[in-house]
Amino acid sequence: MDRATIDWITTNRPDLQPSPQPALRPIAQYLLRWTGLPRDWMAEPRLYDSIHGVRHAMRTAALAAILAEANGLDDADTTTAIVAAAVHDCQRHHDKDDRGHGERAAIWLAANADTVWGRFDLTATPRRVTRAATAIRLHDVPYGAFSPDDQADYLRSQIICDVVKAADALDRYRLPKTRWWPNAQHVKEPYFDAFRSLAFDLVSISEKAHLAGAHSPAAVLYALAEKELA
Repeated sequence: MDRATIDWITTNRPDLQPSPQPALRPIAQYLLRWTGLPRDWMAEPRLYDSIHGVRHAMRTAALAAILAEANGLDDADTTTAIVAAAVHDCQRHHDKDDRGHGERAAIWLAANADTVWGRFDLTATPRRVTRAATAIRLHDVPYGAFSPDDQADYLRSQIICDVVKAADALDRYRLPKTRWWPNAQHVKEPYFDAFRSLAFDLVSISEKAHLAGAHSPAAVLYALAEKELA
């Protein structure tokens, strides 16, 4: 991300309806403060500040929390969605079409479950790990490309998968072509369109803060505070 790119993004802002103001529960607000994950959790630490790095992960986690609230998820499922969103891209090898990065991240999560959940002061129960890992594994697989095994796994963790996929898609306003921006045809989330404006603002505010010198996690936390989410 550079100044020319963020200027282009803000200049090309779509005509978006204002998003409703989410009222995140305290557990979600607490968890979002810890989504600025350590650099050494990434397969390629050089990607920490990239377009698939920690700022993207933190915004995706925040959007997952918002969608979880909109869908009426309980604390357990909201927590699982936030944790899954925070680590969904951590095993990327590059910023291009890195096929299989979701599966790699799911395997990494399962192997490091106690460390990941411990960061959030949570216990890594088998149900939490399985549901989060499923959402992470499937986040980069289009619904239409699910194998029979994918479909079976999806049906056991459907709401978490849908929330994480939609949250990841909503953060596509960071990308430098409008044809890459959020498209509701690729998700199964009834509140997707409602939070487009908020998703755009989180990108704009946090990327400008980062360019102004803020460390990546601080830039996103600043954006969350500006939108009264933290």
